[in-house]
Amino acid sequence: MLIGEVARRSGVSARMLRHYEALGLVRPTGRTGSGYREYSDADIRRIFHIESLRSLGLSLREVGRALDDPGFAPSVLVDDLIRQTRDRIAAETELLTRLRRIGAAEPADWAEVLQTVALLQALRSDSAGERQRAALSLRREAPMPVEALVEAVLSEEDLNVAGALRWALAQSGDGGLPLLAEGLDAPTAEVRRRAVEALAEIPSAAATVLLRDALADADLAVARYAALALGARGVADAVPTLIDMVVEQASDVDAADALSTLARDAALADQIAARLIDRLEAVEASARRRLVAALADIPGGRAAQALADLSADADPVVARTAVNLIKLRAAR
Repeated sequence: MLIGEVARRSGVSARMLRHYEALGLVRPTGRTGSGYREYSDADIRRIFHIESLRSLGLSLREVGRALDDPGFAPSVLVDDLIRQTRDRIAAETELLTRLRRIGAAEPADWAEVLQTVALLQALRSDSAGERQRAALSLRREAPMPVEALVEAVLSEEDLNVAGALRWALAQSGDGGLPLLAEGLDAPTAEVRRRAVEALAEIPSAAATVLLRDALADADLAVARYAALALGARGVADAVPTLIDMVVEQASDVDAADALSTLARDAALADQIAARLIDRLEAVEASARRRLVAALADIPGGRAAQALADLSADADPVVARTAVNLIKLRAAR
């Protein structure tokens, strides 16, 4: 079979067939009387073998070894090809992610594309200072790569950088909420906590809904941070967790402040006071003292009556605390 017919049937161009011949990969078995290359059936089978091995990513040199070296072991080479392919897929995936983030930022011109690329690179820098400067450089009028910001927020370990990233993310409004919601379902409690911290800085009703969901988190640190954020927003659902924090001395001062914020709602004040009072009988002395202190900024008759009763408590510390709180409330 002449070279033109071989090229037509195999899909390998005549030029590539000549290149294979020059490399010694496949040599036509014979020549016609006119000197044209003539390929046998065995030659054609070898061409298909070459193409099959090339489709796996082998170089032409490796193809030659595979076909001609009886001692050539494919396992090592196949393992290496697997590693190379994984590396290539990872690189392509990273490129796709970067392009998607640039597209999501909706740049108006190439200058904004370059600005977004520079920002994405800075957010991945090994330097905490550079990551922080990148976050603080974001402005409302500039392209906002929200997906990249959420990823950075959920993975950042440096506290200063994390704060700057949360601030930047909050500038995007509710744009990052779907991704933060995914963060709340992360298997790692630390990632869920970072998601809650980011949500706490987004003042929308939709963020509040997600914070309510976080109250039920299996990790106490996550649930408690959500409770503090919800308390600051006046969400009564946080009250039980906040009172538990006072009892267990877990950010108890912050929890008491959140309870006093919630108690500004007259409808809630007596309810909060009643819950604090109910816990007095079943806790140890130090927890009782913290609960009494938490009554200080709870307005209303229920808290006032409780402090009056506690001024005669058997625990002298509790009694003195109640007396002092009564005086402070009277002076206001």
